[in-house]
Amino acid sequence: MYQARKPSRTEFVPVRHLNYHVRQWGQPDATQAPLVLVHGWMDVSASWQFVVDAMRGDRWIIAPDWRGFGLSKADGPAPDNYWFPDYLADLDILLDHYAGERAVDLVGHSMGGNVAMIYSGVRPQRIRRLVNLEGFGMPETRPAQAPGRYAQWIDEVKALHRGENGLKAYGSVDGVAQRLMKTNPRLPRDKADWLARQWAAPNAEGGWEILGDAAHKVVGANLYRLDEALELYRRISAPVLSVTASDDSLGLWWKGAFTLAQYHERIQAVPRLRSAEVPDAGHMMHHDQPEALAGLIEDFLQAPG
Repeated sequence: MYQARKPSRTEFVPVRHLNYHVRQWGQPDATQAPLVLVHGWMDVSASWQFVVDAMRGDRWIIAPDWRGFGLSKADGPAPDNYWFPDYLADLDILLDHYAGERAVDLVGHSMGGNVAMIYSGVRPQRIRRLVNLEGFGMPETRPAQAPGRYAQWIDEVKALHRGENGLKAYGSVDGVAQRLMKTNPRLPRDKADWLARQWAAPNAEGGWEILGDAAHKVVGANLYRLDEALELYRRISAPVLSVTASDDSLGLWWKGAFTLAQYHERIQAVPRLRSAEVPDAGHMMHHDQPEALAGLIEDFLQAPG
């Protein structure tokens, strides 16, 4: 099994009636901005371990489990759906707690990259540098889609309460590792075995359950408004590094409804933009090529200007 070279420590922070699980590496350093890593949908903070291990330098790194993922739990009953603005408020409060008035370096993957982009347009003064790892956003929508979207949201919430559309449980931790490798064929067995124990936990029936709330599968009730997203991009004042993988995940997911070319066009709204590509990698580039990705991140964060 993979052996972490830079072990993390964890703690829980009260955030808006949740106990937020936060993983840290290194120690606070007054000479460097804190580095904040935010994960994607159905992922966990431990997923950053391979990139942290590959980093040349040692610095204070903070990585939360988003609400309803990993070990972050609500104080009361679990919600039956999740709202995107909640991630923005959660991140703001976590930065209050860890960074105070200091600007941070922020790295986000996938959903976390989308959160990081929007947040950086809302609170531009809080971000020193931003790295967006395939935080694409969503296909553009039209107002005419609103009635159907609300109906879909209602139907999926009702289905959740009927016990439908839950997350699959696995008979063993090996089954979890096999699932991770099936989803990402580039993932080596040693890393899959290690990740499986972070991504899932034993249940009362003797199996293993994914550390993610099934309510995350409920579609968002609100449409994705591209004009709003672009306005937020324009308000980002920090230098931004947009990183994509050599594999075209958007083409696989959206079948032409949202293309990589459209994403590259959108991201041009960011005033201070650089772009890079990680070769021989898919969407989970932090698993596929952690050394290459760590180098890109560190070089960008340390570059002048």
